[in-house]
Amino acid sequence: MTINWTSLKPVRLLSFIAVASLTFGMSAAKAADPEKIVGPNNCAECHIKETAAWKTTHHFSTFRALPKSKEATEIAAKMEVKRLKADSLCLGCHFTSQSVSGSPTSISGISCESCHSEGKEWYKVHSGFSGKKEGQESAAEIKARWEKSEAAGMIRPKKTYTLAKNCFTCHLVLNEKLVNVGGHKAGSKFELVSWSQGEVRHNLWKTKGKSNPEASTERKRMLFVVGRIVELEMSLIGVGKATVKKDYALKMAKRAGTARKVVAQLAKLLPEAQELQEIAATAKAVELKLNNEAQMTEAAGKISILGLKFAAEHDGSAFGAIDKFVPGPKKYKGQASN
Repeated sequence: MTINWTSLKPVRLLSFIAVASLTFGMSAAKAADPEKIVGPNNCAECHIKETAAWKTTHHFSTFRALPKSKEATEIAAKMEVKRLKADSLCLGCHFTSQSVSGSPTSISGISCESCHSEGKEWYKVHSGFSGKKEGQESAAEIKARWEKSEAAGMIRPKKTYTLAKNCFTCHLVLNEKLVNVGGHKAGSKFELVSWSQGEVRHNLWKTKGKSNPEASTERKRMLFVVGRIVELEMSLIGVGKATVKKDYALKMAKRAGTARKVVAQLAKLLPEAQELQEIAATAKAVELKLNNEAQMTEAAGKISILGLKFAAEHDGSAFGAIDKFVPGPKKYKGQASN
């Protein structure tokens, strides 16, 4: 790997390393800390339109729908899970749990904090307008407020790689037993543009709820490429979790193989993005085989650092070569609320 470390500012470099170190060894999605969950009602106080949009999504409906699902019940039985909404491996991806009287309690389906992280440390900071009313802050105060929010754990949309990683943590299953024994799917056919621009889209804040526009062309290009990089990183970690030649191993190897080819093709289409060349080379050098977790994790770690650098250094404006591959409205998952 030939990252030009001297081109990275100290703070940015530390950010790359910190985020990457938190995600390299991820074995499965973990439930957010219930003690730090504030719940969607607190977000809804300001984000009224966004909350209304959320309530039209599958993310919202899973709270009531999943426990009634025959498929979910069968998987739970195989995994010896008695209560899907309480202290189970289902919590991390399918519910939002909050500490109530000292005990974790599922309060909703997949909600605001599932995607933007637990809000206890940042939700009052990000919504406080530096102690003033909206519109009265100076540019410096706004900048400081967002920096404090991010430092406290908030995942903002502009943190493209971190946001995408959060999505894949659930949309790609890193639990061999859950698939081979429980019969759970190894993951969704997840593609970041088609999913983010569909029913979960809630670009309503800047328009004061008047419209819910799609992301810009440049933003969609970035989402597309970043999504493919994260897919590669996470699928390599998944291969590393495979210990027996069964459904999980086969699905993960196929997913990683496909992701590797896609990123290699993107690297050819976007030769100006050096990070893509290095990511493709890193992935090509590893062998997709059983009981190879150390090598898979190391490769995924390198890809994560490179992916973070790619997301920070590019804005998509020069990526017109990939436009024909970026999904359009007909491929969006569900209808966005307007």
